[in-house]
Amino acid sequence: MIFNNQYIQERIKKSETLRKKGINPYPNQVKKGTPSAKFLSECAYVHDLQTDEMKQDKTKSYTLTGRLKFMRIMGKASFAKIEDEDGLVQIYFNRDDLPEGYYNDVVKKLFEVGDIIEVTGYPFVTGTGELTLHCLGVNLVTKAILPLPEKFHGIQDQEIKYRQRYLDMIMDAEVTKRFKLRSKIVSAIRRFFEDKGFLEVETPMMHPIPGGANAKPFTTHHNALGIDRYLRIAPELYLKRLIVGGMDAVFEISRNFRNEGIDATHNPEFTAIEFYWAYKTYIELMEVTEELFDYIFDTLGLERTLTYGEHQINFQTPFARVPWIDSIVEIGGIPREIAEDRDKGLAFLKENNHKYDENWTLGYIQTELFDEYVEAKLINPTFITDYPVDISPLARRNDENPKITERFEFFVAGAELANGFSELNDPIDQYERFKAQVDAKEATGDDEAMHMDSDFVRALGYGMTPTAGEGIGIDRLIMMLTNQHTIRDVLLFPAMRPEAPVAEAPQVDPTKQCKKCGHDVLEELKPAKKGKGMFCMDVKACKQRASERT
Repeated sequence: MIFNNQYIQERIKKSETLRKKGINPYPNQVKKGTPSAKFLSECAYVHDLQTDEMKQDKTKSYTLTGRLKFMRIMGKASFAKIEDEDGLVQIYFNRDDLPEGYYNDVVKKLFEVGDIIEVTGYPFVTGTGELTLHCLGVNLVTKAILPLPEKFHGIQDQEIKYRQRYLDMIMDAEVTKRFKLRSKIVSAIRRFFEDKGFLEVETPMMHPIPGGANAKPFTTHHNALGIDRYLRIAPELYLKRLIVGGMDAVFEISRNFRNEGIDATHNPEFTAIEFYWAYKTYIELMEVTEELFDYIFDTLGLERTLTYGEHQINFQTPFARVPWIDSIVEIGGIPREIAEDRDKGLAFLKENNHKYDENWTLGYIQTELFDEYVEAKLINPTFITDYPVDISPLARRNDENPKITERFEFFVAGAELANGFSELNDPIDQYERFKAQVDAKEATGDDEAMHMDSDFVRALGYGMTPTAGEGIGIDRLIMMLTNQHTIRDVLLFPAMRPEAPVAEAPQVDPTKQCKKCGHDVLEELKPAKKGKGMFCMDVKACKQRASERT
């Protein structure tokens, strides 16, 4: 039981005591107070008041709401800090300003760090120069029965941060700031494409066959239809059906699902934007990608050079463009005769103990060379272009060199952020590419190879205009722009293993707890004089715990 803890039980008893006093610990009709940022901004003038008395303005009244993050009790007065969405504000209680008995019997005894409260009062500046609200009224908004972590160290267990994101946000304002920035970036991306005349659309999340990317799908079952369905690995094939239908520019900000490993840059469900543009080519996609980055940086006021780990990444456009083979040779350092020959490339992989398969075509061998020798070196934004046909089943062949496709991938800080290409709109070629994927799947057992999508081939048979399409991984983009090195730090609720059962907490004998702060480490307690309970041996630490009510 999550609440089977002596200290938590004490907090629950305080909730019951509040009810007995006629105070609802969970009232409903409470309006949000003045945002802390507005209070601090509007009352900044109080610092400049010329008076022999305390700098204050009793003519102004503000109501603030927020979570108690600190409380220091000093006899008949107390200082505390409350936090709302904007930040922290210091507040001051005085026994004589509140209804008789309220300060001693309610505030001092029943309010604790973590509670959400409402306070009303006037602004003043303390002797140390901090703008503070002098409270003339205080009400409980929500009673917290679980204690917050100790504020000086916060949450030390990274798993708790991911599993209990709500607690992570309570304890670390930078986390909340990061996810607010994520929301602004997504909104900026949406506005950018809308301003260019794209239509935002919604396509199915349960597909009859997995398609749109090489990935292993999640499988579910549709009870009403009595058939299996696959969670979307990409919306591509449905979005291109809309181009066939006559929509010239569409996009979808989608949740995609891939039943693959979890690491620093992969989560089983992730967010991406895919957009498709009629009468455009992959060259124009690279140009619009640069425009998008300019728009995001200008709209959000970001510096063009950002820190990412040990790197300083320059996002000044235009970005570098390097052909696929040249990247393997010039950046990866692989001799061209090895990079362009299947047998030599396969032998090189074997000799250097890299992953390989005897059935791999040259494109797959080059992919392994790229992954091992090139990708990690692509720090500044770089387009890698002109991929082989055999690893690009949906991309259009280049007219001058039919062995390559009009495709690019976009890399930043050693990670792929985007994939785009001139779309294949020849239905016969598309059928043969799908067939090659099916054959490869049967030959190698590749779970990620594409299936035959006969309906999509049929759609192409009705004619699709020359079109270009691109997908951008939003989670990885946020990682780059916020200097985060694991995807879990930019996902509000990342995928986690099931939580281990919580062991029953041992019951603590209240007579063996410190009467002042509740500390129960018996080796650190000593009997009080005249045998009236136990008190901490470390008096200073005891006073600190008691004053903060944590």
